[in-house]
Order: sequence, then structure tokens, then C-alpha cells
Amino acid sequence: MTRALDFYFDFSSPYGYFAATRIEPLAARYGRTVNWHPILLGVVFKTTGAAPLPLVPLKGEYAYRDFERTACFHGIPYQRPSNFPIPSQLAARAAVWLAQSFGDFKAVEFIKASYAAYFTGGADITRPEAIADIASSIGIQPAALIDGANSDATKQALKANVDVAIARGVFGSPFVIVDGESFWGFDRFDQLEAFLKNGKI
Repeated sequence: MTRALDFYFDFSSPYGYFAATRIEPLAARYGRTVNWHPILLGVVFKTTGAAPLPLVPLKGEYAYRDFERTACFHGIPYQRPSNFPIPSQLAARAAVWLAQSFGDFKAVEFIKASYAAYFTGGADITRPEAIADIASSIGIQPAALIDGANSDATKQALKANVDVAIARGVFGSPFVIVDGESFWGFDRFDQLEAFLKNGKI
């Protein structure tokens, strides 16, 4: 049985967004599916001692330029959000609740819509109102999604998912694990494809 790609991402990550537009077609070319795992980079950074690129001295302006350049190179719509980086707990919990309540298809639909809303539409996905609008756009009752995302059970489920990710060595976004091999970053997707094609690097 062909194993799925485990795809870890944070909603505040531009590279995670870029990867989210490419991961499924890439997997499908090699008969694979994708397991989508929202994580919280803020929690991960407490473990690694890292920080968001735009907040690191000297790296910040380069990072902003690289986001734009990468999007342009790959033909991916992108607009620099006015509020960046952001805490992504609400969107991540919403995705977890949707997966548990409606299945992976609806959760992935929400993930893609949220990424697009934030990185192309200027929506502030830290706000319940923005999440409610995204819920409506994919046919989910907004109040149910907000209530589900804010439930203690969902918060604990996300925490457990992040703990598992860290235990597996996940330290950034995007991060893909397939057949025991790990790939960090959208710029590693060529290597990821080579591995899927050849079974080795």
C-alpha cells in the first residue's frame, strides 16, 4: 500500500501557503495522497529557539522580498498581508475541528480558502469574523465552526497534534515526511519529487 505524504504547515507561513498550492498535484503524480497537519510555529520555535524570519535582524527585508520573488517565480497569487506574522491558533483549531466533524476533504477546503484569504485577499484570519466568512464560503455554518474551534476538546486535539509533530522532528513550515524521509521548505519540493519518483535522493 502506497503511503501518504504527511504535510505540516502553519497558516502564518508564506512558504506553507506556496506549498499548499502544489502538494496535492505533486503527490498525485506519484500515486500518493496527502495528510494535512496544521501546526503552531510559535510552539515549535519555543523548542528550537528560532523566530519568524521577518523578525530576525538582517533577514527580515530579504525574507519579504523572497516571499514575493518565490510567488512570482512559481506563478502563485500573493499579496503581502498588512498584519504579519500572526498567531494562527484559531485557523488551526478550525481546521482540526472540521477534519474531526466533516472529514479531511472539508478541512482541506477550509485550509486552502484560509490561505488564499490571508495571502491574497488581505483577510485577518486571527479574527472570528474572517473565519466565519471563510466558513460560509465553503458551506459550513459559521457559529458552529467558531464554537467548535474554541472548544476545549479541539484545543487539546491541536496541542496533541503539535506535540506529535515535534516528536517526529518537525521544526518549520512547510515540512513533509514521506517514507521516513523529511523535507523542510518549499524550496525542497524538487528533492521531494525526486524522492517520490526514484525512492531515493
